[in-house]
Amino acid sequence: MRRNVAAALSGIILAVLISSAFVASAVAAGVASAVASEEQVISVKAKTFEFAPSTITVKKGVPVVLELTSEDRVHGFNLPDFKVRAEVKPDGTSRVRFTPDKAGSFTFVCDVYCGEGHEDMSGTLVVTE
Repeated sequence: MRRNVAAALSGIILAVLISSAFVASAVAAGVASAVASEEQVISVKAKTFEFAPSTITVKKGVPVVLELTSEDRVHGFNLPDFKVRAEVKPDGTSRVRFTPDKAGSFTFVCDVYCGEGHEDMSGTLVVTE
């Protein structure tokens, strides 16, 4: 009889451990999913002498993913206040992630010469509280 009780208890303990592991991994997956879903994903197109949109508004403390594409040639994307830099090529998408840690208006520019008018290729990141 003691063996039956011990076997039953072992089975119950094993079931509890397996259930706990399953719940823990489900919770971890949920947390990872929640974090990923909190990212603000913004598409930015570069073409000769302009970014579209030219003004990007985000919230302080919320992770941002910029998906950068070029419609015509190689451009640069430089947001120095947040140390964000990417080369933007016409044959793909460059993704940059950052979390704005200060509010205000910040300028981003093309830092790859793209012809006459290049110096006007800029935009503004607005970070709200």
